[in-house]
Amino acid sequence: MPGLILGSALVAMAVAMLLAARSGVNLPTSKQVSIGPIEVRLVYSTPTAQLVLAGLVTTLGAVLLVVGLDAWAATRVTRRARGAGTKRSLRAEATAGRPSGRVAVTVVIPARNEEAHIAATLQSLRRQTLSAAAVWVIADNCTDATADVARAHGAEVFTTIDNRHRKAGGLNQLLAELLPAMGPSDSILVMDADTVLVADFIERAVADFEAHPELDAVGGVFVGDDTPGLLGQFQRNEYLRYARDVSRHHRRVFVLTGTASLFRSDALVAVAAARGSVLPGVCGDVYDTYSLTEDNELTIALKTLGASMISPQSCQVRTQLMPTWRDLWNQRERWQRGALENIGMYGVSSATARYWTQQFALGYGVIALASYVAVSVLSYIAYGMVTVVVFWVVLGALFAVERTVTVWPGGWRARLLAAPLLIEIGYATVLQAVYVKSLIDIAMRRSKHWNAATVVAPTR
Repeated sequence: MPGLILGSALVAMAVAMLLAARSGVNLPTSKQVSIGPIEVRLVYSTPTAQLVLAGLVTTLGAVLLVVGLDAWAATRVTRRARGAGTKRSLRAEATAGRPSGRVAVTVVIPARNEEAHIAATLQSLRRQTLSAAAVWVIADNCTDATADVARAHGAEVFTTIDNRHRKAGGLNQLLAELLPAMGPSDSILVMDADTVLVADFIERAVADFEAHPELDAVGGVFVGDDTPGLLGQFQRNEYLRYARDVSRHHRRVFVLTGTASLFRSDALVAVAAARGSVLPGVCGDVYDTYSLTEDNELTIALKTLGASMISPQSCQVRTQLMPTWRDLWNQRERWQRGALENIGMYGVSSATARYWTQQFALGYGVIALASYVAVSVLSYIAYGMVTVVVFWVVLGALFAVERTVTVWPGGWRARLLAAPLLIEIGYATVLQAVYVKSLIDIAMRRSKHWNAATVVAPTR
């Protein structure tokens, strides 16, 4: 598979060069106007279909090249999938033994130095309209009072032993003790220590499980907390659009978010049994400790096994937003690199098709924005005036309307930030820079890091 990906990348780049060599613009016309002391050149030309296609193919080639290199490297630390028949039979076997009736929920919360947030998280569990059978907090290499605060709020505390694999390692240690004693009517709610659930989250998720015995997982839809400032609103707008996308696609799951997702116990057992053969990782581990984004990798693993999953709009969770630009960069770098490495390990399949499409879209966005800025700067240098391409202005206006409508439920602050478009383009540029750096880091085989966010007091 890595060889196929790399070969496809070279072919795509060659095709892109041929297309670009024969492309241009339609109807090369322009008009010069003066706006005060500023000279503006209005360009009415439109790009040809060949030029647009050349950009698309170039992006595809670049993404395939880097991810292909990562897939080649990953074959040395993991074994690849062995066949669709094996994948489907694992899920069919687990689903067949599920009885109807009440589903019991055990909550598992991995926490490392979460003294400032764990109380609010546990309080949200106590407010649930359907109580969990048990609540466990994983105190992973903590140097603060996380364990004491958790016990004070009625949670069981599991202390990790020699865990060097971050969140995934801590979860694996506790799940190795819990899962063998669980039956087909049991489920595991994995949630972050800085997450607050809506009051009926568990009730609604359990109702879906009881109504649909074939369902393997219910993922939460996350919204941002009340972190003040421009950066906080950027993230809230981003999460609003994600929630809307989930709703418009009939609850189709992109990621069973680590903020809060409910899993059938037998589905997790099936994943653990398939590690090292059908799935990447070590046999017996639910979570792959190689991945930087354990929730995304587990989602792909379940999809590879043919799992059924949903993300209901009603199952909302409020999660901590990144308080500083540095924290945001570190978080998104981990997310982006983890996503690229995950699809590199799994290759191209029905389970990963949507993830490949997302990376393709991100890559094209990077090239499109960078090209537009570069052309604008070069035109100003060459002609001594600001060049405005009417074609892109019209598209930009339509895009601004779309950006505003998609955050409408967020209130006037969300709309005010989205309407000018240019402000959010600045935020998007930061995320695109993270994407580019992640590609470079993978290609250069740079070491991976787990970066913790700045600890801030929870908002109420």
